[in-house]
Amino acid sequence: MSSSSTASLVAKPIVLFTVTISITIFFVLSSQPYPYLIKPAPAPAPMARSFILWLHGLGDSGPANEPIKTFFTSPHFKNTTWAFPSAPSNPVTCNYGAVMPSWFDIHEIPVTADSPKDESGVLKAVQHVHAMIDKEIASGINPDNVFICGFSQGGALTLASVLLYPKTLGGGAVFSGWVPFNSSILDQIKPPAKKTPILWSHGMDDRTVLFEAGQAGPPFVEQAGVSCEFKAYPGLGHSISGEELRSLELWIKSRLQSSS
Repeated sequence: MSSSSTASLVAKPIVLFTVTISITIFFVLSSQPYPYLIKPAPAPAPMARSFILWLHGLGDSGPANEPIKTFFTSPHFKNTTWAFPSAPSNPVTCNYGAVMPSWFDIHEIPVTADSPKDESGVLKAVQHVHAMIDKEIASGINPDNVFICGFSQGGALTLASVLLYPKTLGGGAVFSGWVPFNSSILDQIKPPAKKTPILWSHGMDDRTVLFEAGQAGPPFVEQAGVSCEFKAYPGLGHSISGEELRSLELWIKSRLQSSS
């Protein structure tokens, strides 16, 4: 259930362990010998500082996902700090207890809308993600310019991390993910978090995290008053396409604040 790496980011099957899952010039009339005075153009506004955190899928690693940055070619991302952390190694039930990089436990593959949930493991992982967000905000980055994104298990963790963060963030992007906890968690969502928008993308031919699991996401978060944009991709299995990443770039770009 890991995202595609390096040059194979577009629609590559996912393999799990066993179940391989311009300047303006002003002219001023003057009575002085020189009829026109040119005011120097104001300095261009500095690019906004931003932070994008990418969370990988089961059995994958952060460094393997770094090529994702190459899809973000707009100058708006000139001052973007990226982070691609790796999950700790943990035993995973769906892979017969084998130890591998995993943010929390997954009980079964394929993941359905009704699959068992490791809520305690998810909440522990959320604390780790929140610590990374806190560090960047403490460095001076506007929370509105903080974006959390993730694929598969990382997508599920993205959703949990955004909903449970006590401040409004720029947004959260879920790719081929699912809701990793029960509806009781809705009571823990703070009002500022409800203003953080979510982008949810899912392949309609996903056989690892079923499309139905992705479809269940927007109605779940909308119960809490959270805005969620859902995009379905026909013919896409459990992988990330270039189209999805280009859409993500535009989505984040449209939400970046002019300064931080």
